[in-house]
Amino acid sequence: DIGTQGRGGYFDEFGIIRDVIQNHLMQILSIVAMEKPNSTKGEDIRDEKVKVLRSVLPIKPEDVVIGQYVGDKDSKDPERQQGYLDDKGVPKDSTTPTYAQVILSINNERWAGVPFILRAGKALNEKKAEIRIQFRDSPGGMFEEDASQQDSNHKLARDELVIRVQPNEAIYLKVNTKRPGDMGFSIEETELDLTYGQRYEGVKLPDAYERLILDVFMGSKINFVRSDELQEAWRIVDPILAEIEKKNIPMIRYKFGSFGIREAFDAAAKHGYIFRGTYVWKNERSATIANEEQTKAENKK
Repeated sequence: DIGTQGRGGYFDEFGIIRDVIQNHLMQILSIVAMEKPNSTKGEDIRDEKVKVLRSVLPIKPEDVVIGQYVGDKDSKDPERQQGYLDDKGVPKDSTTPTYAQVILSINNERWAGVPFILRAGKALNEKKAEIRIQFRDSPGGMFEEDASQQDSNHKLARDELVIRVQPNEAIYLKVNTKRPGDMGFSIEETELDLTYGQRYEGVKLPDAYERLILDVFMGSKINFVRSDELQEAWRIVDPILAEIEKKNIPMIRYKFGSFGIREAFDAAAKHGYIFRGTYVWKNERSATIANEEQTKAENKK
């Protein structure tokens, strides 16, 4: 939910793919997709992560969507009125992407045919990092004709396992359930929720850098990248960066504070990932309401 805001000169040298996808999201991909390691020792875990990265097939240019944010002139927030090219440190002819989505395929027995969609962007509608595992529709689902939950595709929203990395670390399973107290059979979306801040009250969860510093003192290498991991990550993204530099992948503009790029969701849908946007996580709603109430209280003062 923030742009580069004065850091554009630094960001313009790297772009969103080098800044986020090549490192952070590749690490998340490898952890999610790796096989069970022989032990919890750092080397065993990193061995499995490297195996996954080596199995990633070359990315097709048509499976890449990139964009650059522009100012929202209708916004009352001066910062949101500024686009990426309005940043003082950014060249006016910059073609550096501030948004990117890449769709990967892993060539092994477990993940053959399963798309992995990596998406990151600046100046979007919210700031969060999450892993969203979507379950496919079962053939001949008996609730597809439930008029109370029909959308344009006449299907219920899919169940999803969501791992919220930040903020508000949590794991929740989004499911469809019968609405309590309803005499009919109306279905609504809800979740089975493990929010760490609620389940483990009073326990401070270390942030990313605190964890790494602690690992240094403990002599643990679990959360550090090995050279062969790094080499494989660059092998995956380098061809795409070359295509972008050749301007073979179109740059799409999106508004500051928007949900992102429609073409990215369309590309994901072609690979079977359907985003409906019909559900808001309960704790996210609670946080939004709390922020609104706090703002109202401050305004009264």
